[in-house]
Amino acid sequence: MLSAIALTDVAYAAKPVGSDKGASEQSGGSNDKGIYATARITYSGSVATNGSRGNVTSTDVNWTPPPCWYAPYLGAKDFKKKMSQDIKRQMSTPGMGGHAGAALSELKRHYENEYGWTDTPGYKDYNVDKDGEGMFWAAVENPNEPDLLKRSSCNDLPFWVDNGEAPPPQYEEAITPEILAALAYQHMQLPDTEVTLAPEQTTKVNLPTWAWLDKAVFDEVQATAALNVPGFNLQATTTAKPVSLTLEPGTDDAVTYPTSGECVINADSSIGEPYAKGKANRTPPCGIKYLRSSGNGTYNLQATITWDISWTGTGGAGDDLPDGTFGNDQAVTVQEIQAVNR
Repeated sequence: MLSAIALTDVAYAAKPVGSDKGASEQSGGSNDKGIYATARITYSGSVATNGSRGNVTSTDVNWTPPPCWYAPYLGAKDFKKKMSQDIKRQMSTPGMGGHAGAALSELKRHYENEYGWTDTPGYKDYNVDKDGEGMFWAAVENPNEPDLLKRSSCNDLPFWVDNGEAPPPQYEEAITPEILAALAYQHMQLPDTEVTLAPEQTTKVNLPTWAWLDKAVFDEVQATAALNVPGFNLQATTTAKPVSLTLEPGTDDAVTYPTSGECVINADSSIGEPYAKGKANRTPPCGIKYLRSSGNGTYNLQATITWDISWTGTGGAGDDLPDGTFGNDQAVTVQEIQAVNR
């Protein structure tokens, strides 16, 4: 309950903002002393718009982006003003007494008295004598996390961090380049890539359908997440490189080339091989053969690209992230070959 007093506005203030047209210039507002009132994560590169999730699906079902984190919130004077107003408002609420009222009194003492409350060291007068030398950090909920309990699991009280210093080690969820990389992954928008087919749209039973992707439409993709406030600047760039194409015919009455249905990337960064006249009797390196007509309908061919994903960030940090996938559906009509017996 206590931490929620100051964090309602934090989650809103730090709501991610994305743009697929370059850097999104979303930073916190500042007062006349240049002390930032909020700290927003900005996204640039190939990211979804309006802070929404991108279209990448992780191949690791156990990997998820961070549901919450701790980030710079307010300078000392701004924090004192905000907290004092919130505590005063809640203490004046009709019926506020008992344990709730006592807890609010303890919270007030925590930020006004350097000896704090319980076993936690406090702050003398909200650290206003250090205004401009650091910031109070607070929890930020990931608005794209569907699990409310996970989203609100960063529930420690706001804490002070001097400019240029790392947060205390007990705050494991404090924002880092690795967390920013995971958020960039979550917001990454991979391109829609329609596989070229031959024959196109309509094919014949037992006739191999060739599938390929040209190098020109199959390049790496990057998304960057950054947090920039006075005394604290972090960024991470997540890079996705295409590695393979997986074909799922949309019916069990089909075979794929290769048998696994996974077409690996070629040396020139293309996938498969374009069909050309004279190749009708050859087996395609990447393709499908349908064994039954689609009748009056179509088969839903799923073409899914697997991307190798890694990141680099502030201070030379970097590592691999789980592979990601994104696919498109294509309607394929399969007709019987008509023959006349004489």
